[in-house]
Amino acid sequence: MPDPIIHPASFRDPSGFVFQWNGKIYRQVNKIYAEDYDLLMNSGLYKHLTEKKLLIEHSETDEIIADPTNRYKTLLPLQLHHISYPYEWCFDQLKDAALLTISILKEAVDHGMIIKDATPYNIQFYKCVPVFIDTLSFEKYDADNAWVAYRQFCNMFLFPLYLEHYLRTDIQKTLVVYPDGIPVDITSKLLPLRSRTSLGVWLHVYLQNTVSRSTDGRKDGGKFNRRKLMNLVDHLERTIANIKSRYRLSEWNNYYGETISSKEYLGEKEKIFREMMTAAGSGGPALDLGANDGYFSKILAANGYDVVAIDNDSQSIQKLYNETKATQSCNITPLVIDIANPSPATGFNNRERPGFHERFGPNLVIALALVHHLVIGRNVSLRVLASWFGDISEKLIIEFVPKQDEKVQLMLASRKDVFDDYTAEHFEEHFLRYFTIKRREPIPGSQRVIYLMEKR
Repeated sequence: MPDPIIHPASFRDPSGFVFQWNGKIYRQVNKIYAEDYDLLMNSGLYKHLTEKKLLIEHSETDEIIADPTNRYKTLLPLQLHHISYPYEWCFDQLKDAALLTISILKEAVDHGMIIKDATPYNIQFYKCVPVFIDTLSFEKYDADNAWVAYRQFCNMFLFPLYLEHYLRTDIQKTLVVYPDGIPVDITSKLLPLRSRTSLGVWLHVYLQNTVSRSTDGRKDGGKFNRRKLMNLVDHLERTIANIKSRYRLSEWNNYYGETISSKEYLGEKEKIFREMMTAAGSGGPALDLGANDGYFSKILAANGYDVVAIDNDSQSIQKLYNETKATQSCNITPLVIDIANPSPATGFNNRERPGFHERFGPNLVIALALVHHLVIGRNVSLRVLASWFGDISEKLIIEFVPKQDEKVQLMLASRKDVFDDYTAEHFEEHFLRYFTIKRREPIPGSQRVIYLMEKR
């Protein structure tokens, strides 16, 4: 049996660490955290949070010990299928994660504890909703001290939400560059003048920036108390609840409702897709590339697949996320990912946070109405594209949209056609190096073709 492998991201907190053994994720609680862990379990806070599905459940086990010298407990948490990061979330995902953090903080204080961390990396999305996963983030509450994680909460939650709201553009991706959150001085410079009419912006951005500069990072020696903490937390909660997404309209966020050629085309395409999905097998992890608003992701999910739906258009993912929440379509995880530039491995030694494709191992990949965007829109050749799909796919449902198609012609209208290799014949030639073509179905009423392929 192999030795336990400590997760490369789990080295900052002396309270414990996460490790992998025999295909499962465990968490060791170190002796230094014993008092706080016992308070979490005995105060009723753990039971209260897990019953409300705000905190991930765990069981204690003696099955495996990673570090006997420092070990107090070994925990086996609920196993999550997908790990995502805040720079892959839409606006409302980050907002919901912020509100969850505040809810947990308030519940913790009611039980004599507080959370020492306020980072979105402590949160994952499970069954459509955010859940807190850092069991070791709780410590005994001292009413005389201010909330140590306030600045971190602002940098990682409030400031990205403010910037996205006022600038009307995607900001979360900057969290790749600022893994500890967007600093207050940067935020204060980026916010437009009209933001200064907001009391929340004045208090949490401009005042904090002024105090931060005047104290030069030194702690304020003034006393704190629970009433001051609750006033701060309540104001943060109201502020975040009232921040709205202000995205401009996108041509993609209602693609299957309005932009496609015809309802008849969509009906024929869906029929072929369902037949190929059935032929591919039943259930398991699936990856929908260029998912748009999740039309085909929802079909996969309804047929037992656990779907990660990705698209570079944040408005489409926002729409899909809110729909999954409202309809309890709990086996779809929507993420904002640029397929031509997916999330890289980041953090210390580039090992703290694995790249996108290291975290997802789908049985089935679907790529509908996507190839022409990558080849003609992003200059990814069919040869390179076929090799990439060969790396990430066991089974593949993929659509080829020929150059004669009106959508491709629109793309070529604004650029020189240098894509002599972009033909159905070359498409098949390149993909046959990595896949066996199981089915090939033209979509009636169009020149488009859908393929079911299986890796060689």
